[in-house]
Amino acid sequence: MQISTVSTNLLLLVIVLSLLSPAIEAQQPTYRFHSCPNTTTFTVNSTYQANRNTVLSSLSSNSTRGDGFYNTTAGRSPDMVYGLFLCRGDLSTSVCQACVTFATTDISQRCPNQTTAVVWYDECLLRYSNQNIFSVVTEEPEVRLRNTQNVTDNQDLFNQQVLAMMNDTANQAANTPEGAKKFATREEDVNFSSTFEALYTLGQCTPDLISMDCNRCLRMVISTLPTGWQGARVLNPSCNVRYEIYPFYNQTGVASPPSPTPSPPAPGGNGRRSWPIIVAIVVPIAASILLLLLMCWLLKRRAKKKYDTNVGYDITTIDSLQYDYATIEAATDKFSDANKLGKGGFGEVYKGILSNQQEIAVKKLSRGSGQGDEEFKNEAVLVAKLQHRNLVRLLGFCLKREERIL
Repeated sequence: MQISTVSTNLLLLVIVLSLLSPAIEAQQPTYRFHSCPNTTTFTVNSTYQANRNTVLSSLSSNSTRGDGFYNTTAGRSPDMVYGLFLCRGDLSTSVCQACVTFATTDISQRCPNQTTAVVWYDECLLRYSNQNIFSVVTEEPEVRLRNTQNVTDNQDLFNQQVLAMMNDTANQAANTPEGAKKFATREEDVNFSSTFEALYTLGQCTPDLISMDCNRCLRMVISTLPTGWQGARVLNPSCNVRYEIYPFYNQTGVASPPSPTPSPPAPGGNGRRSWPIIVAIVVPIAASILLLLLMCWLLKRRAKKKYDTNVGYDITTIDSLQYDYATIEAATDKFSDANKLGKGGFGEVYKGILSNQQEIAVKKLSRGSGQGDEEFKNEAVLVAKLQHRNLVRLLGFCLKREERIL
């Protein structure tokens, strides 16, 4: 009876641990960037929108696949929609599912009526398009992010080691067997710095690329990778690379073999003597596992926070923020007085409604500032990145001759 009670307690302990682990893993994905150019859009309740919704629903329902990748289509030309997701190769199925499920909703909100869109998180990327995106390298948009802390010890040696490790990582990721994840990581000790002890690298392609295309894509992004910093990454829709001075990927992603089953007690043994021994062994082990899971969770949060608060963006395209003048003019009924909300020292403000029924506020900036187009674009991109609950979100900008509109 006592042995049976101990077995029941052990079973309950295993159940609790199995429930605790997904709870620790299941966190909202860490958003990095998105792109959805306004060059082509669709209208509300159109066939394309229905096909996009079908694709996003299919991606979400297939996010439990063990390989962390899935692509699908819906509809026929000219309203055909292609879509895919790619989860980071070291993550569990539950983390992948959480990221993809979140992304399917998030991308619809960030890109409400664009026919092409991509969104990146630390854990996954998701994209859709009206053009075939399967088994082809897509170089744009490209996003470069870096830590704001630079390397002060032997920067040349550091850059050489980063490049060598990234090239090795790219070779390993590109040359995986057909059908396997095109994903690789490396860790190497550093003996020339007093501030850190190791370097960690990661490279990944979408698995639908052939090895040659994957290798070409990785070499391309490695060539633009910021060096001399304590961490950096480059993202494009087909591949991505990253290096850090701390472990940012799951080093225990490969499951350990199960422990051997304990031998049954010898015939004639005293069960009353054996169960206290079992409890004395199991309880410390269980406590250690709980403590280890908690420490891993805290370290993961700390690492994310450090990178999030010390990051810079270098974006090679600003198409996702630029609206054409006709769209803004239609939304405000040609800047009619009926839609005018007011006038300030920097220009007039109008209310408007986009084709997707989204309400917006449009500000026509006063002329004569002397600011060039490039300076205005750069400032608009900078403001768009600012996120705070007390700030109005900047959706984009518009340029037409001397007109500058936010």
